[in-house]
Amino acid sequence: MSNGSPFFITTPIFYVNDVPHIGHAYTEVAADVLARWHRQAGDDTWLLTGTDEHGQKILRTATANGVTPREWADKLVEEAWLPMLKTLDIRNDDFIRTTDDRHGKNVKKFLQHLYDGGHIYAGEFEALYCVGCEEFKPDSEIVMGTGEYEGVKVCAIHSKPLELLQEKNYFFRMSDFQDRLLALYEERPDFIQPASARNEVIAFVQQGLKDLSISRSSFDWGITIPWDSTHVTYVWFDALLNYITAVGYGENEEEFSRRWPARHIVGKDILRFHAVIWPAMLMAAGIEVPKSVFAHGWLLVGGEKMSKSKLTGIAPNEITDTFGSDAFRYYFSRAISFGQDGSFSWEDLNARYHAELANGFGNLASRVLAMNARYYSGSIPSPGTITDADREIQSIAERAAIEANKAIEAFQIHEALAHVWTVVDALNGYITDQEPWALAKDESARERLGTVLYTATEGLRVLAVLLSPVIPRATEKLWAALNAESALGALVEQNIRNAGIWGQLPPGNPVEALEVLFPRVESSS
Repeated sequence: MSNGSPFFITTPIFYVNDVPHIGHAYTEVAADVLARWHRQAGDDTWLLTGTDEHGQKILRTATANGVTPREWADKLVEEAWLPMLKTLDIRNDDFIRTTDDRHGKNVKKFLQHLYDGGHIYAGEFEALYCVGCEEFKPDSEIVMGTGEYEGVKVCAIHSKPLELLQEKNYFFRMSDFQDRLLALYEERPDFIQPASARNEVIAFVQQGLKDLSISRSSFDWGITIPWDSTHVTYVWFDALLNYITAVGYGENEEEFSRRWPARHIVGKDILRFHAVIWPAMLMAAGIEVPKSVFAHGWLLVGGEKMSKSKLTGIAPNEITDTFGSDAFRYYFSRAISFGQDGSFSWEDLNARYHAELANGFGNLASRVLAMNARYYSGSIPSPGTITDADREIQSIAERAAIEANKAIEAFQIHEALAHVWTVVDALNGYITDQEPWALAKDESARERLGTVLYTATEGLRVLAVLLSPVIPRATEKLWAALNAESALGALVEQNIRNAGIWGQLPPGNPVEALEVLFPRVESSS
């Protein structure tokens, strides 16, 4: 159902030094919700995710586990990262690994192009390096350690000692692009989002950019520099290029032209790589910069950023095994303002699951379909005279669809869900006020009962479409119970931007009983 409007969205590619936690899953779900919405709007959508498998951190992790880096990466990808996508119902269109041949050979083409253009030179380098970040740290991210690392310079993010590296490396002339980057930020205020992230990047670049070391010669796990096989490419320079090597750069110009430029979703801790280094690289190569870079906040547990090293990492299946994938997707889409830090707690998850999903949405759907079965032999009644109360539901549904789409366009997923939930709340209130169970006892109110149940059932259609990018399993069950596919087609084929147009379900359409969408969870921890 593509109408040709391109929407290429990416997650970062994640390090395979360990298994994924819910911080990684949060990013994947956000990108997937956006991609599903745009697909269902008819846009030419492409969702890319993948894994970053080179660099010193992976080499050390593999060595510590007695295997080669490639063996370690293969194991983690197959046993942890790909299963996470399946667990969370992520519909990615591609999964790239930096060990893929399509990536490595085209990274070399890109490097050679920059080298031939005079953007790369050889030089000596000495600086403090964080293996966890795979980055030479700026002064602003170097602090004195405490506890066992007292008196030692550590990374402000990982709280681990920094290593002093001195090497002959190749450098990218990033300082040449300072003015062009500042002009980009000025001309395109929405290039970096949210505004707080944009301001941070501008302040960083205004302080002055240094040239970037883009090779390493002290280890060999990486893509070799094409003109000097004794060096491998700096892991970030290699990794950032996945966004173009995955869509044809260097070998499929038609595909590349169709997909690029992308919209990137990143964690705020890697914003600088994506909003400074990456566009500078593309400018040097004569390639269009991304559409946008959106930096979301951190997931906090007990007030701290999610971290495996600090034992605060929670595996996604610890949540999905109890609450299901839909609840995971809904909670992280609704409970956290996208772009801000957010705290995760089991108590909040449990409360929202029962109040909003089980009681608010799930119970609504079950009650309405049960009344269709009880009062109209399992078919949707025809509406009669429309009252102000019925028009109000129609108006709320139409407005919710319009406003939710606007919020999605601005990457405000939490706001989109808040708009959709106005329909849930309005329908629950409508049923309470209209009392269809009382109308059913009065034969003279038969026409009114039909109007009320048609209004409520059509409201469920609107909700099924608008919520399908977030809770795909539950909405597919609802769509099946509405028997809507026979009348309107598959749920994924419904144009989500038209969801609020009233009266799409035909009267007389048979409906079925609905299983409990969100069963009560007695306990969680």
